[in-house]
Amino acid sequence: MSAVCGPEAEAVTRELGFDCHDVSPVVSLRFPWDLAEPTMPLLEVLVIGGAVFALVHAIHRHRSGDPTNLALWFASLVYLFVIEPPLYFPEWFGLERQYGFIFAHNQFTVQFMWDRLPLYIVAFYPMISQVAYELVRSLGIFRRRGALTGSVAVAFACQVFYEVFDHLGPQLKWWAWNRDNRIVNHPALASVPMNSMLLFASVSMGAMTYLVVRLTGRPRRGPSLVLRILVAGVLTPPTMAIAGIPSSLFGGDEPDTTAQAWVLGIELALLWVAGVWILVSHLRSPDRGQCEPLSAFARFYPALYLGGMAAFWLSALPAYFSAKNGFTDDGTPIGSGLYALICFLGAGLVLAAVYRRAPATG
Repeated sequence: MSAVCGPEAEAVTRELGFDCHDVSPVVSLRFPWDLAEPTMPLLEVLVIGGAVFALVHAIHRHRSGDPTNLALWFASLVYLFVIEPPLYFPEWFGLERQYGFIFAHNQFTVQFMWDRLPLYIVAFYPMISQVAYELVRSLGIFRRRGALTGSVAVAFACQVFYEVFDHLGPQLKWWAWNRDNRIVNHPALASVPMNSMLLFASVSMGAMTYLVVRLTGRPRRGPSLVLRILVAGVLTPPTMAIAGIPSSLFGGDEPDTTAQAWVLGIELALLWVAGVWILVSHLRSPDRGQCEPLSAFARFYPALYLGGMAAFWLSALPAYFSAKNGFTDDGTPIGSGLYALICFLGAGLVLAAVYRRAPATG
């Protein structure tokens, strides 16, 4: 038995159509047309292209005197490389009892770390953090309301943009959750663990944004900026642990998943209330000031991302509506279409507010 392919990993990867024993420990390359699902190479183009677009925009802003975007882009990668290995290989870090085997990605065009880490996931972290930050920044919330309020708004924006992706991936075999993992993956909303919805889709990005804004808000260059990026990325995972304390009170060897679902549901509801209140109160405030000029990245990419996700959802709807007991005819679990629709509407309203209020710039 391989040290990186235990019985649970083997079962989950076989659901996805491959054998985790037959993988490269460093990097794997495949032709896009050989992937398991036709949406997979399109997803890679959408996400990786967005990350590159975001990096170009961040460099432009850094040269204009604001290093925040660039710091957030790289802090997202630091956070990725701190948080992902323990999730993929908890036994390496002595965390198997606390986490267990959580999930596995499918095999994409470029894959790292025994095929656990696709290149598009590496790109997803800086892409989604830039989408949320740029939209909130463009509305002038950081300038008028400060780092904390702006970061809460970023956490909300990440929720609505991330969850349209999170609730679709398992059905299209982009990844698969280990449904036997009662420690982390339950309770769940349809096929998506609620811990993931709260901690990964919102808390992490909001906390990282706050750390980056506070640590790198003023123009700083050289090693000082690099050090602050590292600190922001490394300190983000502990904030997730703190946010997870309320639901963990009902954990243990025999977790009360009903109580945990209520706790996580209340936290998600509070996030929605806070995010909507911040956006609406800011837009209705007579002293909100001028919005920031709308960058090309904020003007084009978030809408392109939402459009791509909408197209993926449309391709998945026939199988979604014919699913029985939460599974399609192909045996893949479905997400919550209702929650994804609500997130689409929330993301659309954020975009509408930005387009309406922010002046355009090159």
